[in-house]
Amino acid sequence: MSQSPATPDVSSSAPLDYTAAGVDYSKIDPLKILAQQAASSTKGNLAAHGVSEIPASRGESAYVMEVGGQLIASITECLGTKALVADAVRAITGKTHYDSIAQDTIAMAVNDLITVGATPLSVHAYWSAGGSDWFADEQRMRDLVAGWQKACDVCKVSWGGGETPALAGVVEAGRIDLAASSVGIIPSRDRLTLGDKLAAGDAIVFLASSGIHANGVSLARKLVERLPEGYATKLSDGRLYGEALLDATALYVPVTEALFAAGIVPHYSANITGHGWRKIMRHQAELTYRIHTLPSVPPVLSFIQEHAGIDDREAYGSLNMGAGFAFYVAAEQADDVVRIAQSVGVQAWVAGRVEAGPKQVVIEPLSVIYAADDLNLRA
Repeated sequence: MSQSPATPDVSSSAPLDYTAAGVDYSKIDPLKILAQQAASSTKGNLAAHGVSEIPASRGESAYVMEVGGQLIASITECLGTKALVADAVRAITGKTHYDSIAQDTIAMAVNDLITVGATPLSVHAYWSAGGSDWFADEQRMRDLVAGWQKACDVCKVSWGGGETPALAGVVEAGRIDLAASSVGIIPSRDRLTLGDKLAAGDAIVFLASSGIHANGVSLARKLVERLPEGYATKLSDGRLYGEALLDATALYVPVTEALFAAGIVPHYSANITGHGWRKIMRHQAELTYRIHTLPSVPPVLSFIQEHAGIDDREAYGSLNMGAGFAFYVAAEQADDVVRIAQSVGVQAWVAGRVEAGPKQVVIEPLSVIYAADDLNLRA
């Protein structure tokens, strides 16, 4: 099937950064901080149920409570705008690609959940369509369900149910908003990875990304306006831009489970999603994170950086650029972490080290530094 080429914005050579694509974290992040402050004031409500929170999980990627001596972690995440890419690329490939974006949605949740040391147990779906007609496309529905089930099986979680509202007037007609929540357990406090052991001397181990994942997609979509062939534009590896954007997000649950089975508990973990490599300094500690070894950048991300005209500071501060997850581990365990990750099919490498010093990320090969005030996620 063919696609009508996008109308290219050939007159514009200005850099196309994330803000120009409609995502301005300087406006979004203050709401997150305001919400965290209000949310923290509700923790006393747990006492009536004989439950308590783990305070250090506030502001982390997942929330942890202690219920009857058992640690429970939970998270809710959404896919974002990647469904719009799938809908557009279907006109080129003839495939719905909803099996891939189903995995993306689950990955957004479980990859956050595992950062606190949890084993995911269940996933719930939230599929909100712009009207009942969306559900009439049988192939799209089958692909969505099949992809969701397969991702659950990879992560060894139960799909507990969900909600499928038709919200005409709220969600645009013909569109769908995909989201997932996940609940997991942390068998003991020794498995908590909330950064209390994070210290200078730790090694930083990166796990390879599978592509753009589900962050930075608004920028990737905006770039289509500058491409005469739109999503059908070929990359350096011969693949189509649209197809490469739809590579499913890597699921990192098998890696953390393999580490725990080997008796390795990271001192801290970070899911490198929105805010790119700035997320490396997510923890509140005053430490310097020095990166000495870079990953190979997936062709689709190199393409975005080149054609959007953005420099390394903007690219690595918004996109994963080949690193989808970070472990902070005792230096003597770093090589074992790499070996174990690779044994379950995920490429990994020792990328840097944690040092005493001001809170910052130093990417030595690029001469890029992100200071503490470049990331404002926590109250």
